[in-house]
Amino acid sequence: MVRVEFLGPIEKEPMEVDVKNLKELKELLNKNEEMSKWLKECAVAVNDKIVSSLDVELKDGDKVVILPPVCGG
Repeated sequence: MVRVEFLGPIEKEPMEVDVKNLKELKELLNKNEEMSKWLKECAVAVNDKIVSSLDVELKDGDKVVILPPVCGG
């Protein structure tokens, strides 16, 4: 199982899912309309490293974090 955490204003509880890669995770999360909107704007980290490809393979025990954009001053 892969642990998925959602930071900041996403306000979604962490979840455990059985997926093989980020592409499968995206397909799963896109089934929720609200989450689908967030995915268009968010960065993704796998085991604390920002990734930019959906081809990243996931294995049991990996942690994926969905990082919304932030603003500051």
